[in-house]
Amino acid sequence: MDTLWPEDEREGPLGLAVSGGPDSLALVLLGAAAFPGSIAVASIDHGLRAEAAEEVALVERVCRELAVPFTSIRVSLGPGNVQARAREARYAALVQWAEAEGLGAVATAHHADDQAETLLMRLARGSGLAGLAGVRAATVMPASETPLIRPLLGFRKPELAAIVAACEITPAFDPSNENPAFDRVRVREHLAAHDWLDPLALAASAGHLAEALRALEWYSQLDWEEMVALEEEAPVPTYRYYANVPRAIQVETVCRIVAALGGQVSRSEAGRAADRLWRGENASLGGVLATAGIEKVEKIGVAMRVWRFRTEPPRKTH
Repeated sequence: MDTLWPEDEREGPLGLAVSGGPDSLALVLLGAAAFPGSIAVASIDHGLRAEAAEEVALVERVCRELAVPFTSIRVSLGPGNVQARAREARYAALVQWAEAEGLGAVATAHHADDQAETLLMRLARGSGLAGLAGVRAATVMPASETPLIRPLLGFRKPELAAIVAACEITPAFDPSNENPAFDRVRVREHLAAHDWLDPLALAASAGHLAEALRALEWYSQLDWEEMVALEEEAPVPTYRYYANVPRAIQVETVCRIVAALGGQVSRSEAGRAADRLWRGENASLGGVLATAGIEKVEKIGVAMRVWRFRTEPPRKTH
């Protein structure tokens, strides 16, 4: 916790997102021991299962016994992928809760087994570095400046379950955690069947990849500051980019330029556009038109690839 949320940066209690399962109940017990009188708990009912109300009630009872402030939150999900909509609604609700309660940070109970499962799932999907880095140990809440931390990434799931059992608490059981229709459950079963796959080692690898991602983000910030400029003389907002860095950094910079022009693009889409531009072809992505060229940079006297980005003009209709 001293690393994830340094003491001199703490400006409010620590909020804990707790579902009622063994992992999150262990988070409450550990949090109450580490920060007595300085934590608060929220439990969210997504409205997907009838048992959810009982799970929220379980968390409330545990918090009452520990004298920890508790908030129950009910959310509604929009259409689309259920798991994705539930995650979006959950974090949006946690952001509102954190702001309303003046919390200094919010913690979730992701642990080493979660991290190992996430890494294997994303490897199977061919994810890039951002995906393989898994869940970040410390980041910020979506659309917020509130720190989001995961202090249990060094714990195994059985360790957390043992903490809860030692306190004679019976955690909630979510049947979806054993439903093979979900990719994560199948990966979990595979990990359990192959003891040579060490979740702690896999989680450590995800941590190393997260460090590499931070280095990439640091260098892409330099690339943005030194190689991207808004052309003031252009009739429409136009960004000029001298693309002279490895592809992975190009992708980050292209994403940032598109965002600056009001568009939105995934890293895979930005990568395909960067490949086209590198070949000297134009590209269209996220409502932005990118054109490729080569120009001599007077300051250094060297010809470089230069890509220009501007909002794509509206298509003519008849």
